[in-house]
Amino acid sequence: MSLTSLPTFPTLNKNHSLQPNLPSTSSKFGTNLVYNDASVTVAATEAVALAYAAVNAARHAVEESENGVVGEKNIGFDDMRRMRRRKRRKNLGCVVEEENIQNNFSREKELVGFLSSIEEAEICLGLKEGARIEVSKHRMTEHEGNSSISRRLAHGNTSLDKVLSNTRESKERLAHEYRGLVASIAARYQGKGLSFQDLTQEGTIGLLHGAEKFDPNRGCKLSTYVYWWIKQAILKALARKSRLVRLPGEKYGMVGKIAEAKNVLSKRLRRKPTYNEMAEVLNVNVSIVKLVSERSRQPISLDKAVFDQGNLTLKEIMPGPVEMIPEKMVERQLKKQGVVKLLNTLNKREAEILRLYFGLNGETPLSFEEIGKQLKLSRERIRQIHGIALSKLQQTTLVDSLKFYVV
Repeated sequence: MSLTSLPTFPTLNKNHSLQPNLPSTSSKFGTNLVYNDASVTVAATEAVALAYAAVNAARHAVEESENGVVGEKNIGFDDMRRMRRRKRRKNLGCVVEEENIQNNFSREKELVGFLSSIEEAEICLGLKEGARIEVSKHRMTEHEGNSSISRRLAHGNTSLDKVLSNTRESKERLAHEYRGLVASIAARYQGKGLSFQDLTQEGTIGLLHGAEKFDPNRGCKLSTYVYWWIKQAILKALARKSRLVRLPGEKYGMVGKIAEAKNVLSKRLRRKPTYNEMAEVLNVNVSIVKLVSERSRQPISLDKAVFDQGNLTLKEIMPGPVEMIPEKMVERQLKKQGVVKLLNTLNKREAEILRLYFGLNGETPLSFEEIGKQLKLSRERIRQIHGIALSKLQQTTLVDSLKFYVV
């Protein structure tokens, strides 16, 4: 639509700054802007202003898209400023976080103080030489004795003493430089029966043992290699020294699995799980779960006080064996007297056969064949005498006195 067809308004001053005398031009969009010397329409002025605003808006949208800012269609100026502040704050936070990570990493590296590859190779080589000398010295001691070894070392050259001295220094330096690694691994196993100092000591032993086995030609760092030796030494120490009743190594690893399964099942079932349920979760035999659970209990002293105030101990309130209860002792004595009275009603051979068959003398019960060999009778004859003896006992009135003890 041509601008000339728009309704006209009162003419403006032709010398206005926004209405210069320009020739008639054709815009890119096919809109003809007509400028006359006499008058300029307000519609033309408004069209120019709208076009200028559209160009600025397009340029602003392109700049925002390039900067990664996604705005909505009707976002205001205050919202735009707020988004820009958030972006600057976010970028600043990322920079600060990255600097903190780098500072922590450098501080941790300074604290640990790992050795360089050349120093690792030199120290491990010294440890291997010292280990060879110690093995040779031990073999010579077994064959010749300590006195002859001492004389040889006293008259020997100083190179051997120098190697042993370097070995001791290498061990001290290695333990000092990697103490942070040992402490970090030992901290994971606190509260399992050994103190932190004992765990650190065992981990240091594993560190030195692993350094003797280390081969720098395999392209692995010493810290990565000795990590597993430190962990293994700590686990072995826990299996050997953490409890009074020692568990086998393969059973000790089951203790943690059973404890974890017990916690999971307790939360799921809201009750204490049984041995069968834990064995089903762990896919092991029930007897293994029961054995490890019973053996892994922490022992307590019978002299421990029951209450904080008072002298009553556990051994004073714990019941003893059933056989030691006075009522049971009297009952057992009465049973024995009743059985003796019953056997006295039989002849000697019948009473002896019953004693051997039922083990009434406290011995292992015997079969008819074993009794026949002992009494030099046939198996069938022993069976007949056994039946006759039982028939006689059933006819006596003394049997009624023993029915009281039969459950």
